[in-house]
Amino acid sequence: MLNLLQDNRGLMRAMLLDTPGGPLRETILPIPWPAADEVLIRVRACGVCRTDLHIVDGDLAPHLWPVIPGHEIVGEVVHVGEWAHQFSVGERVGVPWLGSACGHCRYCASHRENLCDQPAFTGYDRHGGYAQYAVARANYCLRLPDGYDDLHLAPMLCAGLIGYRAWKMAGDAKRLGLYGFGAAAHLLVQLAVAQGQQVYAFTRPGDERSQAFARELGASWAGPAGEAPAELDAAILFAPAGELVPIALRAVAKGGVVVCAGIHMSDIPAFPYALLWGERRLCSVANLTREDGRSFMCLLARHRIKSRPRAFPLAQANQALAALRSGDIDGAAVLVP
Repeated sequence: MLNLLQDNRGLMRAMLLDTPGGPLRETILPIPWPAADEVLIRVRACGVCRTDLHIVDGDLAPHLWPVIPGHEIVGEVVHVGEWAHQFSVGERVGVPWLGSACGHCRYCASHRENLCDQPAFTGYDRHGGYAQYAVARANYCLRLPDGYDDLHLAPMLCAGLIGYRAWKMAGDAKRLGLYGFGAAAHLLVQLAVAQGQQVYAFTRPGDERSQAFARELGASWAGPAGEAPAELDAAILFAPAGELVPIALRAVAKGGVVVCAGIHMSDIPAFPYALLWGERRLCSVANLTREDGRSFMCLLARHRIKSRPRAFPLAQANQALAALRSGDIDGAAVLVP
């Protein structure tokens, strides 16, 4: 059973995942009520992330069933718990993937809450934003910059944040390769170009639409993986395809880094040590910290990063996921309750 209070607070529409691999089911549920350290949010927009797709398809081991997915939430605070002094009723907030951390494990104690031993993730361990209302821990919500509407901000809450963390791990790369040009890459290319970097976008062979989209947003070059026109200083893999790892290692210069930015990836095939030698590095990005969120929101306030959202009504969440699965979206899908 969902942990929702059934009282006189009203009902909401939500898209519920009953079992991995099955479709989302539109249903009516009681509006949840916040605990003392939580806020109740009226969802204005919720981005559709590839991690949601991994949860729905069963690529990630189930944590909470049934579950309301969604962790790129933009909404309005409509009620605050008695200890949730960070926000006021009527304030616009963002809810990201990291829903809470334990605060006392060795990772939290060393400012690495993204690696917490007992985390809770929005739309995975906690019910998320594929609904008209959601509750969230107040101290894990983010203040959002002015100048962006709800639809354009929603993808920033994960695609933007994970792209930002991966970009930081890639270091000061003059030539940066992005493998997979979807929701995260279409935001990151704008930030990287604004910082003076040359961006090379790699897509599936024959995906001329995505390649043209990458060039439109400032990429110096766009083409199929395996055809790097120049030696890269760093590469970020957004596509969840393990076979791209040796390709990216082959494309980066000595001393370069390959960052795997997804929460799930297919198996990496064996490759010769020569691809890693020369002090090349291979690493992954895991989740995000609240400091990542605050820093990225400040960057959004200074730089006009344009997302390319494609809006879907809440009831069409299955169609939005199918479009993402098939690669039919340039930019990001966003559900609007």
